[in-house]
Amino acid sequence: MSRISLTFPDGGKREFDGEATPADVAASISPSLAKKAISATVNGAHHDLRWPIGCDAEISIHTMKDDGPALELIRHDLAHIMARAVQEIWPDTKVTIGPVIKDGWYYDFDRADPFTPEDLGRVEARMKEIINARDEIRTEVWSRADAIAHYEGTGENYKVELVHAIPDDGQPIRMYWHGHWQDLCRGPHLLHTGQVPADAFKLTRVSGAYWRGDSANAQLQRIYGIAFRNRDDLKRHLTMLEEAEKRDHRRLGREMELFHMQEEARGQVFWHPNGWTLYTTLQDYIRRRQREHGYREVNTPQVVDRKLWEESGHWSKYREHMFVVEVDEEHAREKAVNALKPMNCPCHVQVYNQGIKSYRDLPLRMAEFGACNRYEPSGSLHGLMRVRGFRQDDAHIFCTEDQIEDECARFIGMLSSIYADLGFDKFDIKFSTRPEVRAGADEVWDKAERALEGAVRKITTDYEVDPGEGAFYGPKLDFKLTDAIGREWQLGTFQADFVLPERLEAHYIAEDGEKRRPVMLHRTVIGSFERFLGILIESCAGRFPLWLAPRQVVVASIVSDADEYVREVTAALVRAGLRAEADTRNEKINYKIREHFGSKVPAILAIGRREVEERTVTARRIGEKQTNTTSLDEAVSSLAAEAVPPDLRRD
Repeated sequence: MSRISLTFPDGGKREFDGEATPADVAASISPSLAKKAISATVNGAHHDLRWPIGCDAEISIHTMKDDGPALELIRHDLAHIMARAVQEIWPDTKVTIGPVIKDGWYYDFDRADPFTPEDLGRVEARMKEIINARDEIRTEVWSRADAIAHYEGTGENYKVELVHAIPDDGQPIRMYWHGHWQDLCRGPHLLHTGQVPADAFKLTRVSGAYWRGDSANAQLQRIYGIAFRNRDDLKRHLTMLEEAEKRDHRRLGREMELFHMQEEARGQVFWHPNGWTLYTTLQDYIRRRQREHGYREVNTPQVVDRKLWEESGHWSKYREHMFVVEVDEEHAREKAVNALKPMNCPCHVQVYNQGIKSYRDLPLRMAEFGACNRYEPSGSLHGLMRVRGFRQDDAHIFCTEDQIEDECARFIGMLSSIYADLGFDKFDIKFSTRPEVRAGADEVWDKAERALEGAVRKITTDYEVDPGEGAFYGPKLDFKLTDAIGREWQLGTFQADFVLPERLEAHYIAEDGEKRRPVMLHRTVIGSFERFLGILIESCAGRFPLWLAPRQVVVASIVSDADEYVREVTAALVRAGLRAEADTRNEKINYKIREHFGSKVPAILAIGRREVEERTVTARRIGEKQTNTTSLDEAVSSLAAEAVPPDLRRD
């Protein structure tokens, strides 16, 4: 009998006769580990405790203390337990798929009647009964024919389709049982339902979904759930969700009169005066920061002939996301086919290609607040977070290979400073490698990935590799920031592109007089202004710092005798560069304060008879109960200094 050797994370080894399961391995180490073990990682893959290991391998055993594996198993098992509960309550329901997602899972069902909030309560209660029953979870590997026959016999037509879709490449068809209930699944799973914490999950909502994401297929019902390792983690997450609901940018957008959206322009934003003031203030700040770092601003057309998109590779790789415009050109035999630009990159190469560039001209940093349009399915649109029309703080750096490292360091320094100015002190970096669908030869990708990873390693070792998530033309660094309530958002990006300069014939004259291709670095700091403002609204809960707030100061009268002085104070603030308004309505001051603070105005100056007589103002700030009375000149000076943008304040 052949022996296998298993290597542990500490370098230790154990040998076993023939096959061994992770459960066997845990038991060979100690009885306590055998009781605590929930799964294993074998040669980098997550492994069920009962799956046999038939060859030499690296192994690590997991317990409930291992956050990642534990949460994956808990959430995956809960998806099965929920599906079992639904079918036990409503036996005519057909099941489809139920994957693990961030913070939880979902499962899609085919049921004639819609699920109600009361139904979710029934399902939760039944799930807890299944967990408390501690039913065994077991697995078997079946042949394709047996699996198809089984599901045809039970009338689960969606499962039949899934079995047919499994590639015939030798991968096992696993059947899992949670008690008497069975599902098709790749696993892994826990040993019994009682290992799932019964007090650390919650069903959250129901939505519609199409089978396999295709609107031509059957409409299904999707139930979402969240789950954690313990009740305290669940409670913290629910508190965060409640806070997120209060901060919803769509609600705050209405209350603050920032923007609206409507069916006649799906995925497009109607910016109101307050919102556009916010937008342009942010844009002016980004423009100054880019100039500070050597970027030159350009502007390129929105409608571009199909020919350029074909040459760049976007027509074949990105066509489904592009809005196509057909035009009857005068005297033309056929319509001209154009597209609204979904990104600025090919147009920037056209600007670069005008005139001869020398190695002395590089790096050349080109920026544009370009208006872009991308088709997103209507079901995926979500306020400012997912739109069809947007602007980016988009820029491209044309440089030599040996300049990539310096440009990467310069960019990360600028990004860090901008994020800090905007209230985000923490961000993480992901290095994304070549996707399956891509342009360019493998040797070009090898060079691009080496160059970009080498550049980020010179700056920091604190980054994560994200295989297969690069752009179709090159690898990239993605920057994920954390907002005020702990949510992560991917915003900035830095991409090394060796492909587009080749396709669009960009070149420069090298020091030896020969023509060379530049490297094209694509980069954004905040990405889409629309999405970033949605994130910023929610992170700030609408309470922007004074320099960014669209309405900075309201001067409110307490009595009508103060109206003239209110207008004088307002004029002084406006002369000092502040966005100030007068409120002389015949309303009580407490009503005015509630209304303006409800609209997230940062500062209110209240003016009564005493303030008129003493030529003072009484200031109150949003979120504070105390007031502060100062002279008019002192108040204007203090507010004007606070309203200076952070980059100008440093200058």
